[in-house]
Amino acid sequence: MTSTDETGATDAPMTVPAFDPADPGPPCAYARLRAEQPVVKALMPNGETGWLISRHEDVRAAFADPRLTRPLLSAWPPREDADAPPPCLPTFLEMTGEHHTRVRRAVSPLFSRRRLEFMAPRIRAMAEELIDTMVRGSADGTGDLVASFTEPLPLRVLCETVGLPHEDRDLYLPHTLTLLSAAGLSMDEILEALYALQDYASGLIDRREKEFEEGGAGGAGGDDYISLLLAESRREGGDLTRDDVVSFVVTMLMAGYKTNIQHTANALLALLTHPGQLRRLRDEPEGIDAAVEELLRYVPLMNAINVLVALEDFTLHGQRIRAGDAVLPVIASANRDPEAFPEPDLLDLTRSPNAHTAFGYGPHYCTGAHLTRLQLSVALRVLLEKLPDLELAEPADSLPWDETTPLRAPARLPVRW
Repeated sequence: MTSTDETGATDAPMTVPAFDPADPGPPCAYARLRAEQPVVKALMPNGETGWLISRHEDVRAAFADPRLTRPLLSAWPPREDADAPPPCLPTFLEMTGEHHTRVRRAVSPLFSRRRLEFMAPRIRAMAEELIDTMVRGSADGTGDLVASFTEPLPLRVLCETVGLPHEDRDLYLPHTLTLLSAAGLSMDEILEALYALQDYASGLIDRREKEFEEGGAGGAGGDDYISLLLAESRREGGDLTRDDVVSFVVTMLMAGYKTNIQHTANALLALLTHPGQLRRLRDEPEGIDAAVEELLRYVPLMNAINVLVALEDFTLHGQRIRAGDAVLPVIASANRDPEAFPEPDLLDLTRSPNAHTAFGYGPHYCTGAHLTRLQLSVALRVLLEKLPDLELAEPADSLPWDETTPLRAPARLPVRW
């Protein structure tokens, strides 16, 4: 981010732009903000104010700027009362300095393209099983892709990769869903959900440590990520602590479940409402990787508010940002910036280059980016192969929407094949 000597007057904060009805994309109001007010003070749903940053160049710079740091979700906004509860363990997005470097060094290799090759056939098998079950259960060649496919697949992938017990889903999923709406919740509600997830993760690690000591398949011999990271935490001189493994579990639950459910549903809706591009993708499956990148740009993977906090005073586009101010880079807006993407509101599955910010930027670039790409790529390949004539069974403008989180997606996706 480039500082200047300019100072700008600050008006009363605007309200964070409201979402457009039945549209997963960024609110249309961001187009005006990018053009006229690229840095503007805004009121968040929880009553706090922060500086909205909407342009692609500025959003990327904000995520890499050492003058901005991610606060602990469990400690922001700061509480002044003496009896404030202790903050929870930091998630991977909130770790800083040497701690972040050490943990990322241990975890990142597990999420590399090469390392994740072992998951491709497993994800394909899961996707094929879900589609086959949907087809067998249909008497008229119609079904709901949300209930049958986009909802169960991400959780199965997460459990298989990370090592989460699928049978525990009723214990951890409600708290995960709560935290996705953290910007509009009270601190007490946030802390309750975070403590619950942390307690669940700690109990799970206790069980896995016992298995490790007993030499069970879920311990020393497991190839899931909890087993591998737990082994690293027990290695003399290893990069990880037990608390780091607990934080890993919490991070994956917060970042790897509902976001992928809703993004996959939105991506499929985008394709089904662009039948010409869907046919081209079916006929030229070698273009799926480029299509995945465009769907990540076009459909927000993260339509929620990202909060950074300024560590020092600086000026951006004439606005004076003070130490302690919240800075809110809007990823979804950045991905529709015409300065970075020609015809940004057009879905172009062959778009190249495609420097989207779906996974953030800088030192906290999403560790699980390749897993998300792989999951969407496999899902598309399986659908195109098994259901080549797939189309919407109802008009797109009549679909009900799940608006329980800022990600927003169709609650049903009725299709025929």
